[in-house]
Amino acid sequence: MRWDHRLSASRRGIVKSMGLAAAMAVLPKWFLEETFDAGAAEVPRSANDKPNCALIGCGGRGRADAHEASPFGNIVAVCDVDERHARGASGEFGGASPYADFRKLMERDDIHVIINGTPDHWHTFVNLHALKAGKDVYSEKPLTLTIDEGKRLVETVKSTGRILQVGSQQRSDPSFRLACELVRNGRIGKLQEVTVILPAGLWGGPFPPQPVPQGLNWDMWLGQAPMVDFVPQRCHTSFRYWWDYSGGTMTDWGAHHNDIALWGMGMDHSGPVTIDGKPSVDMVPGGYTAASEYHIEYTYANGVRHHCISTADDSGFGSILKQGPGTYHNGVRFDGKEGWIWVTRGQLQASKPDILHEPLGSNAVRLYASNDHKANFFQCVRTRKPPVAPAEVGHRSVSVCHLGVLSMRLGRKLNWDPDNQQFVNDPEADKWLAREQRKPWTYDSI
Repeated sequence: MRWDHRLSASRRGIVKSMGLAAAMAVLPKWFLEETFDAGAAEVPRSANDKPNCALIGCGGRGRADAHEASPFGNIVAVCDVDERHARGASGEFGGASPYADFRKLMERDDIHVIINGTPDHWHTFVNLHALKAGKDVYSEKPLTLTIDEGKRLVETVKSTGRILQVGSQQRSDPSFRLACELVRNGRIGKLQEVTVILPAGLWGGPFPPQPVPQGLNWDMWLGQAPMVDFVPQRCHTSFRYWWDYSGGTMTDWGAHHNDIALWGMGMDHSGPVTIDGKPSVDMVPGGYTAASEYHIEYTYANGVRHHCISTADDSGFGSILKQGPGTYHNGVRFDGKEGWIWVTRGQLQASKPDILHEPLGSNAVRLYASNDHKANFFQCVRTRKPPVAPAEVGHRSVSVCHLGVLSMRLGRKLNWDPDNQQFVNDPEADKWLAREQRKPWTYDSI
């Protein structure tokens, strides 16, 4: 198949593809002009110019990803262990072929791209299968369930030469890019602290077992995770609040905002050296198992301190939570010796107007410019250039989240070696870099 490289490039198209109508309210004029000059998203002119794509994991987020990808690729197959989801997605995407087992779908040579919208504990297995089958991958975040998974995935991307984009779409939001560029160029002086504010998670239970719904393959949904009785709160929309499958809001929203924290610090290929995490509430026995409220402190080799807190426990950060015209429930604040920058979706503020409105010089550090996350992925599928959120970046960002969760679960401060990606003289903590996998969903099955 030949994919056309011609562009649709009008100012109206740029505004639509980037969502700049909203961005104009918060971005300075000089940066908006640069952003317009970057051009519009690439849109192939016909179906014959598009790669064929398959959606695996047909819940709400997966379907949204597929809709966002549809201008750039043909959605020809869908897969889910819940036949209702697969059947619904098939109808939604023009009769795309439905599958119950993603391995069968991977055998098709006419499928070039996998869109992975599965629950978190399935991301790595689907991604590894796809990469080894010669497919390029758009994977939802968080990229992995464990740090060991991330190391394996990064190596597989390198060895196969495939393109993998992590769904950390804030890297394609001009507001986040500008905030990080300003911090990296010393606009707030020497960086001292970064504060990441995340939503609190769910707290509740206990939940009694219920019959498995007809059409749901519960055994396969569990995959590598331990076999347990079905309860609705474990499945689909609330799976992230269970340690078996995720890490709560710490690995959900945390994979977004801690990613921006690392980007702004210039640490997105490294990580902290100490981690001290504490849950703020006790979870209910028999209920959700991922900490719903918490406060985590990271330090980096350069002395920067990184606070990660849930909004339900402001822990003295109330002035940040109420910075500006409203109460912010999540976002990232960078504090330097000469000022601060706050950024979240649809909001960009600074302690002084000049921090934002004075243009960066010609020799300034500039970051990877992507204004449309899906368009960037499909452009990289065609050009074979690295995407804005590659596997290494997604792995390092979620590793920060995993480290915070492990510190909370172990109940103590941890020392981390970001170069070797292991704990310092701590065999007990090292055991948690991977998890026991329930057969047959082990690495030797891939």
